[in-house]
Amino acid sequence: MPFPVTRLRRLRRNEPLRSMVRETRLTPEAFVYPIFVCPGQGVRKEVRSMPGVFNLSVDEAVKEARETYSLGVPAVILFGLPEKKDEVATGAWADDGIVQQTTRAIKREVPNLIILGDVCLCEYMSHGHCGVVRPASGAQSLGAAVAAPGAAVTDYEIVNDATLELLARTSVSLARAGVDIIAPSDMMDGRVAAIRKALDEARLTNTPILSYAAKFASGFYGPFREAADSAPQFGDRRSYQMDPANLREAMREIELDIEEGADMIMIKPAMPYLDVIAAARERVDVPLAAYQVSGEYAMIEAAARNNWIDRDRVMMESLLSIRRAGASIILTYYAKDAARLLS
Repeated sequence: MPFPVTRLRRLRRNEPLRSMVRETRLTPEAFVYPIFVCPGQGVRKEVRSMPGVFNLSVDEAVKEARETYSLGVPAVILFGLPEKKDEVATGAWADDGIVQQTTRAIKREVPNLIILGDVCLCEYMSHGHCGVVRPASGAQSLGAAVAAPGAAVTDYEIVNDATLELLARTSVSLARAGVDIIAPSDMMDGRVAAIRKALDEARLTNTPILSYAAKFASGFYGPFREAADSAPQFGDRRSYQMDPANLREAMREIELDIEEGADMIMIKPAMPYLDVIAAARERVDVPLAAYQVSGEYAMIEAAARNNWIDRDRVMMESLLSIRRAGASIILTYYAKDAARLLS
């Protein structure tokens, strides 16, 4: 008896059939839209390497938040560009910091929009690193290093525990300003436990933590560093961000953050690390986020502007691949555009 032939194409014949059997679906509710906020009034400055993405003053950020929510996107994540930088990241934890100001303004106008607060120090540090930097024994002063681009990173160290104090202080300040979800992205050891303890002691127990648990030392962050003015002034971040070669280590990072109290975890970047997203989805039960980072966005935009690809089709395909890999939450600069296409 001949073996029966399965005609899979029968279910691909037209869009209603394809839609009926579709395994993975995108919805605007899955998206988080990143917003870069800066001092000033009426500021809407396009980021050169990220067409369609802007540095926004508080008033413009409120307009952006209102539009985002109207499209069915439930959340934004805020990144701040302070007026001044120093070696203790004062702008990150000050009560009148730029993200704190923006959070209060958005909550007045769009109270039901979920606000994530990125907790890192690089945008606020004069040296551009994600933690407190001290010269190693016998090294020149930190001030001299900042003035000498290209100084050897081996002459300096990112001090883990001193950084935790600033991250915890920043988290409490953001939560008090109205941030709904604290999202630490610094990759210091023990930061989730330190932040959870600080939030609980400040009677902010109900504030969840979305940890950038597996943040890789990636080349895809370049445009973000322009947008946030956060490039390190010397050295690089490979001593604290993850080695792109390591999948098993990423699983350990994720498990440790959950043990320390993370309510959700994130993998960053997204598309170059779909295998990490899939492995994490198989391994842990908490909500899983992925960040489609600036370099991923910039490459699609550049190719589309050269008419090499169909922008909307590739945009949606890229987001679908992240969702299919297992991410239930996607941070993406395409949140608004994708939501329009899905409406």
